[in-house]
Amino acid sequence: MSVDRVPRRILRASLLVGLLWPAAAALADSAAPDPARTRAYIDKAWSTLTRSMEDCSALTDPKVATRPVLYLPAELPPPADLKELAGRCRTDVRTLPQAIGRLGEVDAAQLPVQGLLYLPHPYIVPGGFFNEMYGWDSYFIVLGLLADQRGAMARDMVENALFEVEHYGGVLNANRTYYLSRSQPPLLSAMIAALLRDATVFPEPAARKDWLARVYPLAVRNYEIWTGPEHRAGTTGLARYQDLGSGPVLEARDSRYYQGVIRWLIAHPAEDPGYLIKGSEHPAETEATRLAGPSCDVRSSAVCAGAWAGGFRLSADYYHGDRAMRESGFDINFHFGPYGGSTHHFAAVCLNALLYRYALDLADFARELGRSADAERWADAAAARRQAIDRYLWRAESGTYADFDFLSGKPAGSAYITMFYPLWAGAASPEQAAAVRGQLPVFERTGGLAMDDRASGAQWDYPFGWAPTNWLAVCGLSSYGFREDVERLATKFTGTIDRSYAVDGTIREKYNMALGNADVRITAGYTQNVVGFGWSNGVYLKMRQLLSADAGSRPCAQVERAGLAWAGLP
Repeated sequence: MSVDRVPRRILRASLLVGLLWPAAAALADSAAPDPARTRAYIDKAWSTLTRSMEDCSALTDPKVATRPVLYLPAELPPPADLKELAGRCRTDVRTLPQAIGRLGEVDAAQLPVQGLLYLPHPYIVPGGFFNEMYGWDSYFIVLGLLADQRGAMARDMVENALFEVEHYGGVLNANRTYYLSRSQPPLLSAMIAALLRDATVFPEPAARKDWLARVYPLAVRNYEIWTGPEHRAGTTGLARYQDLGSGPVLEARDSRYYQGVIRWLIAHPAEDPGYLIKGSEHPAETEATRLAGPSCDVRSSAVCAGAWAGGFRLSADYYHGDRAMRESGFDINFHFGPYGGSTHHFAAVCLNALLYRYALDLADFARELGRSADAERWADAAAARRQAIDRYLWRAESGTYADFDFLSGKPAGSAYITMFYPLWAGAASPEQAAAVRGQLPVFERTGGLAMDDRASGAQWDYPFGWAPTNWLAVCGLSSYGFREDVERLATKFTGTIDRSYAVDGTIREKYNMALGNADVRITAGYTQNVVGFGWSNGVYLKMRQLLSADAGSRPCAQVERAGLAWAGLP
């Protein structure tokens, strides 16, 4: 998740927290960490973070200081209560210009104004200025809701994700019009499987199976986003992240972020992969026409026009990578090039491990529905992807999984925590899992697992760690029997949240793994450490659940995937 412009009041608050953190930390001894207090905060936070179309606060976009606009799918009759809502919340209700069958079919840049996309059920937002339902955040939030016995809200979240597939072309980055061109890491099948395993959501096997029959085609449609030509990683048989738009992202309300990228590249010329191209600050018509192809069109985008510094502009290829980085969820990182600008050049370990698991889930769903031919097809797709993962992403000489630059034919030169995703997905052999487990010293710090071991100043790099990546890594280790590591890492991460909560009474978007607290100071890209926070809440509850499990149990990964019959489906 990321934003390019935040209201000044939020920036001031974030800066104040950063300045006061050392002083607050000095008082930590007087407020000892207490899991019960953390747990009580999360219990209240679910209500605080709940939004619905009946709630005026759901309609506002803190990132945009304009009158709220709500868009309905073109084919959906307006719900009867929306007229009352529009008046009460001073909201414009509009209809999208056409029905959407796939991502990118509606160019949001052509809409008269950007706005919220209608969802039929309540949902949990991450927190702070992230006031919408996000794609991959939702999986970890759903896990937390189920762990907290809030099955009705968990089902609402999944139903909303399925609504996005049906009416907006796929699970979106989030339900705003400026996200209509991209998805996020594919975890829809895992959300569906999590619901199917929960007896409180579907106490009757027949109802569970009926629901699966309804949602299965939508799960298939969402998977097919990643097998289309735009998302193919060359001829590898693997997938890449790729936003279906071009130029600066529409959520960028001004050019300051892109100006910062240019200035950094000018200051580090040896690290510029070719993102910089020469251009005038105010190009005349002839130059503007020439720049439109290799860069972006300054005549149609004010953000593009302002994205200039020191005689340079950014290349069109950089903008594609910038968009793909946002689809990956790792915005901002330097692992996929400076500021993530080469993300679309990589067959990413994380994405392909998730798709391997997704195909296995689809095989399970089809098998439970008696669709044997479908089940065989999905099992074959999973096997083919695993073979490609082993061929292009597994590095036997180092015992690691590495992202593969399919344009240069070379693996990424640095380690990234996503090498643990194949363990979560069950794509690793026992020998591969043991080798990856041997890489823990690269990532493990006082507070849990950092993203990597190279400090770039960006939030998705060292020394920072995040709830989703910590959960997927720990869950994957659990599935291969590394119980001692699981207990140690889960204790570290939950301890970081407990300590930080004891200091300032909040749960945050991300944490400093080297220090084991929320002292997050970022110099490249987005600097805020948002309070809330949906996925941190969910992962905290799951980590605590994991720590309370019997030593011999396997509460993650393979049990999750193979859990349909285990859940009682006939």
